[in-house]
Amino acid sequence: MVNSNADALGIIFPNSYDSLVPELVTERLMASIPFASRYRMVDFILSSMVNCGIGNVSIIVRRNYHSLMDHLGSGREWDLTRKNGGLHIFPPYSDKTVKIYSGRVEALASIVGFLRDQKEKYVVMSDANTAMNFDFNALIDAHVTSGADVTIAYSEEVLPDAALNSPALRNEMYYTLALEDGRVKQMFINSQETGIQNFCLNIYIMDRELLIDCIEKAFMRGDIYFERDILARSLDKLNVRGFKFDGYLARICDMKSYFDENMKLLDEDNLNALFSANPVYTKIRDDNPTRYINGSSVQNIMAADGCVIEGEVENSVLFRGVKIGKGAKVKNCVLMQDTVVEDGANLEYIVTDKDVTITAGKELRGTDSLPVYVAKYQVV
Repeated sequence: MVNSNADALGIIFPNSYDSLVPELVTERLMASIPFASRYRMVDFILSSMVNCGIGNVSIIVRRNYHSLMDHLGSGREWDLTRKNGGLHIFPPYSDKTVKIYSGRVEALASIVGFLRDQKEKYVVMSDANTAMNFDFNALIDAHVTSGADVTIAYSEEVLPDAALNSPALRNEMYYTLALEDGRVKQMFINSQETGIQNFCLNIYIMDRELLIDCIEKAFMRGDIYFERDILARSLDKLNVRGFKFDGYLARICDMKSYFDENMKLLDEDNLNALFSANPVYTKIRDDNPTRYINGSSVQNIMAADGCVIEGEVENSVLFRGVKIGKGAKVKNCVLMQDTVVEDGANLEYIVTDKDVTITAGKELRGTDSLPVYVAKYQVV
């Protein structure tokens, strides 16, 4: 069991960057996108929190959250079924006169009363568009030691093409940081700079009372965005410091990056880098181990439980319950839960959503630069 020993509560924003992957979020949100054959995106940040002793976690949802609620349930798999603390899922406003929140300020303003009632000293906040094994204890220690008002986690990386070129970023913003002796001097919004940048991970820690004060004032001003409207405007008043993350990171920016980040995990070094530090928990589905029928052929695949393989599979990620028929060929594909590839079908560079059926003898081909996506429940 996981012990609650961190003097911090967690807040996750599961809808952030939904617009970057419109194909995948028609009936779900970013946090519940399947990833790495048996997980959802939320599993990584939520597991990182509980592994570091954060036993009080709130998830503020905006829309399309039913799949997330089904996945998380009561939080049992993460040891968050508790009388004190535990997992809290806050739905959007129910008042007909109030719109669904647009940014973090409005989202946090909706739970200010809840925040006041909590006992933890610090609040850690995160999005769910990245898969990583994050050490929140190291973040908390760095924050306390530095005496910062706010600490922002970042990674040193080249800005992905999807972030630079996506038209969806008119509504969704990303941030890069200019640092001086560890202190954040400037925050750049949707920077177009090339080369290595201090790319914000949208993971923050600050004192709970300070957060409440900032949110109440910002909400009264009509502010929307926590980073743009609060942090970026207060860098001369608040001691905002950076915390560098050096671990393995998979960031979902569009369909191409989703495909690529799944495929990267077929490399054992990347797989170990993501999963070796601490366990990643997910919803349990009691199923049989994957079965490889006589005559099947597999090479360099990641297959979850419940799969049945009769054909040929190469360089592919198979989620739970995928069935590959006799004589079927699957190469460089990501097939989500309960996809059925019938006998003699031929797939290459395909991403299927859940419960897709590719009928016998069909041939579907995408390319490395443009994988073809087949929507949920479709029969091809």
